[in-house]
Amino acid sequence: MENFSEWFHDISEEVNITDARYPIKGMSIWMPYGFQIRKYTLEILREFLDEECEETLFPLLIPEAELAKEGLHVKGFEDEVYWVTKGGQKDLNECLALRPTSETAMYPMYALWIRSHIDLPMKYYQIVNTFRYETKHTRPLIRVREITTFKEAHTAHATKEEAAEQVETFMEIYKNFFDCLGIPFLICKRPEWDKFPGADYTMAFDTIMPDGKTLQIGTVHNLGTTFAKTFDIQFENKEGEHEYVYQTCAGLSDRVIAALIGLHGDEKGLRLPPVVSPKQITIIPILFKEGKEEVIAKCDELKKLFEARDLRVNIDDRDIRPGKKFYDWELKGTPIKLELGPRDLKNNKTIITRRDTLEKIDLELDDNLLNNVIDVLEDMDEKLYNNAWNNQEDKFKFSDDLEEIPKLIEEGNVVAFNWCGDTECGQEIEEIVDYDILGIYEELDEDATCITGEERANYIALIAKTY
Repeated sequence: MENFSEWFHDISEEVNITDARYPIKGMSIWMPYGFQIRKYTLEILREFLDEECEETLFPLLIPEAELAKEGLHVKGFEDEVYWVTKGGQKDLNECLALRPTSETAMYPMYALWIRSHIDLPMKYYQIVNTFRYETKHTRPLIRVREITTFKEAHTAHATKEEAAEQVETFMEIYKNFFDCLGIPFLICKRPEWDKFPGADYTMAFDTIMPDGKTLQIGTVHNLGTTFAKTFDIQFENKEGEHEYVYQTCAGLSDRVIAALIGLHGDEKGLRLPPVVSPKQITIIPILFKEGKEEVIAKCDELKKLFEARDLRVNIDDRDIRPGKKFYDWELKGTPIKLELGPRDLKNNKTIITRRDTLEKIDLELDDNLLNNVIDVLEDMDEKLYNNAWNNQEDKFKFSDDLEEIPKLIEEGNVVAFNWCGDTECGQEIEEIVDYDILGIYEELDEDATCITGEERANYIALIAKTY
């Protein structure tokens, strides 16, 4: 699409996803249609997470003393914290932070709960709102001051190896989750200067949006014993000795919904994967005076037929022209529109329109109708998935020339290059090309030279324009 930023802003308002007119910059309202997309997305996420972790809920406020304990972590957020300093008219004895993330809220409790090796592993997650005083240009779902859909999982383990395995498990969960949504991804190990504050290392998922910028859609962090030592989270091992736990955390946010909307949409509006569409089938009766009651009765019958297979269905019986109804549901991205009029009923047929390709298909109103519609929905899922991955592959380029990188990025690409892995070298590359290194994409086995032409290259790294 020609102007993705404008399209994204317009579609958010027109389709009732969010309303950014709330009188605090960077804080938006989830409107009903967007909230339903969010609801079905979170249902999928919870299905994956509940097999691995237990869901919980921690308070929003964090005492300043707890936040200050982990100096490195706080330094990463110190310019972004919102502070509560009064209770009513009285000054508080201690300032309270609105959580920017929950390590310093959860880990003092982990120190109370974990006593022995039998308490491990401990695996909790929560889906909450977090607050960060974002000073850059805010944008609904992408760059906000209140993250309303912040999923964070926090685990504690007896060994370093178990923590590393947990990182891999979270990454598999994310892969499966993004695959369900048809969201393509790049996985990188973030460079040292861009990892999560306090982490041993950070693994990140990015996707390439239609404008060529990358959007971080998920992160997994190996925290080692950094927070365990700060918050004194120890356990007694089988030999009766006390050890610090090893920890991991994993997060994602509203940006997943932004990616879902942006990657699948087209000039006509949303194209929603059936799994998250508020309505998977919209039945549109074509009514005339003659045969009106029969058409309405058949629409009701079809609705019950589809709902019996747990499909989400609505009948658009508004007193407006059919053309306006077609336009509205095309804009909203409903996967299938099903038309039914007196002539269709007489011929025992219906016409369905796929939102992904806008193809019209004649289907018999027979015993195969339900399975035929389900087949179309499944095919749409596959087509949206493949289309999104193909688009990403088209925007993935390799370069061995530093001077070429800015041009490739400005053309809307993510660029892979050979890198030695040295921090000083990496930061110098960022200064030269004026874009961010996403991180290490893969290790190099064969002999190669760093793009700077000086050292042996140990990795293929990615660089891009980012949100």
